[in-house]
Amino acid sequence: MWRIVRSIAAAGVCSEPPPDIGAEAAEEAHRIQSELLATLGRALTIRQVDAGSCGGCELEIHAMGNPYYNLEGLGIRFVASPRHADLLLVTGPVARNMHAALLRTYEAVPEPRLVVAVGDCACDGGVFGAGYATAGALCDVLPVDETVPGCPPPPVDILRGILRAVRRRAG
Repeated sequence: MWRIVRSIAAAGVCSEPPPDIGAEAAEEAHRIQSELLATLGRALTIRQVDAGSCGGCELEIHAMGNPYYNLEGLGIRFVASPRHADLLLVTGPVARNMHAALLRTYEAVPEPRLVVAVGDCACDGGVFGAGYATAGALCDVLPVDETVPGCPPPPVDILRGILRAVRRRAG
């Protein structure tokens, strides 16, 4: 064990500075977050559902929680239960085996609820389209308030989509 401790002490803290996303992108993310909270007047809770995506959109959604976008620091957070959510964030081309689970999750989100489709697959079926295994676009399954196209869309675009959905409800 002492050998490991000496090795760690000799190596020091192995870390590198965070990558620079640019002042313009960082400022826009902050502006979007501030406007979201000003519009909501309280916290926004999101339930994310992967309805059959490849995982690319989930990586970008997960990036919204990093220090650049600081989603939870501004009162926007993801919840495990749809009963505690204000907004449903859906990715993927709605696989047939996720269809019933997605509908149950949608019905469990209390009214008034918002639905945002993230990624090309959720917006229009993407490369999968509609077929024997997928239902295609999310709007064919659920009423959608906002779409965020892209494969995958960057975190700033997802934030813009959430903001548009919240603005639509507010006014």
